Amino acid sequence: MNLKEIEARLQTLIEIDLLTAFPGIKVDDVIIQKLASAMQSNTQTLEDGSLLAPNVYTLQAHPETLLILQDKELLAVLLHSLVTVAREAGLQFIISPTITLSSNINLPLHDASIIASHRAEPMADTNASPLTVETSDDNANIPANAFLIVEGVKVFPLAVAVINIGRRLDNQLIIDDPRVSRAHAQLRSIKGRYVVFDLNSTGGTFVNGQRTSQSVLYPGDVISLAGVSLIFGQDNPPPRPDLKETAPLQNATADRPTAHLSKDHRSTAKFIKKE
Repeated sequence: MNLKEIEARLQTLIEIDLLTAFPGIKVDDVIIQKLASAMQSNTQTLEDGSLLAPNVYTLQAHPETLLILQDKELLAVLLHSLVTVAREAGLQFIISPTITLSSNINLPLHDASIIASHRAEPMADTNASPLTVETSDDNANIPANAFLIVEGVKVFPLAVAVINIGRRLDNQLIIDDPRVSRAHAQLRSIKGRYVVFDLNSTGGTFVNGQRTSQSVLYPGDVISLAGVSLIFGQDNPPPRPDLKETAPLQNATADRPTAHLSKDHRSTAKFIKKE
C-alpha cells in the first residue's frame, strides 16, 4: 500500500468506528494524514525482509485541538484503526503500539505534528533498575542523530556525551524560562542511550507525565521541565539486533502516561493527560 492508500484506508476505518462509538465526532483530516505518513515513513525493513511498523507515536497539537482526543475510548479507536491498516499493508509490530499526547500552543489549530519511533521492549521496563552516573560513554558511543525539540519550535541537536540544561548561561542548552531552575537537568550518554537526570530542580523533571530522578530516553518521549516541553527524537536510528525476532502485537503492560492498545481496543486503552 502506498501513502495515499494508507491515508484513505485509515480515514475510512476511523470514520466507521466513530460512527458506531462517537456519532457526530470527527477527527481532523490532518491528524489522520500525518499519522499515516509517520507510520509509513518510519517503517523498518528487517534482515528477513519483513516490515516493522513504528510502535510509539507522539502526537503534538494545540491544546484546543487535543480536547477531542483526551477521551481514552477515542484514542483506542485511532490505535485500532492504525493496527488494522498496518496489518493490511503487511506490517508488523514488535510490541503493542502507543499514542502519547503533548500540547503545543505554538501549533495552529487543527494542525498536528507526529513523531513515530520504534521501541523494542515495553515502556515499563525502561525504569526497571537504577543507572550509575559516575561515567558517560565517549563521543563515539553517542546515540546517532539524536535531538530535542524545545517547546515545539526549536531543534537542539545532541552531539556530545553530557548536556546540561537550565537557565544558567554555562549550560549547553539554555532555557530562559522562570519555571526552569538554573541547573535543572542533565542528559548523559550511557551504554549507547541518552538518560535524563533531574539535578534537584525546584519544579521537577517529568518523562511522559511521570516525575523522575533519572530515566532512559526513547524516541518520542516527552520531557517536561516544570512545564517546559522537550521531545526527544532520533532520525533514522541504527538497526538493533534485538529487533530481528519479531511477533505482531505482543501484550505489553505499562503504567506510564500513554494510550495503550490491548485486546479489547475500546475499553482497556489507558491514557493520562500530560501537564
